[in-house]
Amino acid sequence: MAPMNIRENIRPGGRSARVQASVHKAVRGLLSTMDRSDVTIPLIATQAGVTPSTIYRRWGDLQELLADVAVERLRPDAPPKDTGSAHTDLAQWAEQYADEMASGPGRAMIRDVLASVGADTRNAGKCCGYTREQLQVIADRARERGEAFPDVETVIDTLVAPIMYRILFDDVAPTSEKVLALVECLMSPQR
Repeated sequence: MAPMNIRENIRPGGRSARVQASVHKAVRGLLSTMDRSDVTIPLIATQAGVTPSTIYRRWGDLQELLADVAVERLRPDAPPKDTGSAHTDLAQWAEQYADEMASGPGRAMIRDVLASVGADTRNAGKCCGYTREQLQVIADRARERGEAFPDVETVIDTLVAPIMYRILFDDVAPTSEKVLALVECLMSPQR
């Protein structure tokens, strides 16, 4: 009989899911009450009711755990709002996206995800995947309504990338006016 690979055979909703939920909750609670530099794996383990070895085995180190929590928090709760127009759907989505990513918690989550990127880009890839999914919803609605809409990769390159660049490397987050100007440029008919 072949040895069982536990990671591949994790039951959804089983012990592994309970441990993840407990550890994530502990991390969120600790980060809301103390400085990030004071948070440690033993402290998280105590709060979560697990052993530190459980956390090390599953996440490897504190940075990977923080990135995992950040990725989960960056997952959208709902599809983009359907306003009846792809242009307006995209404008509202982009404003909300920029606001959330530029907020203090948003920037902290981005830093956590980026700090975990090395040879393993899964966490960053998940964040990009969430963005693609949201934009694909808007693109699919546009197609169903017979509206012109750029392909999702063009939206990422022309709209999302400049927003993220400003958030990551500029002292000032992109204003609503700047975000809407990017949307206008992207959605203009002469493009």
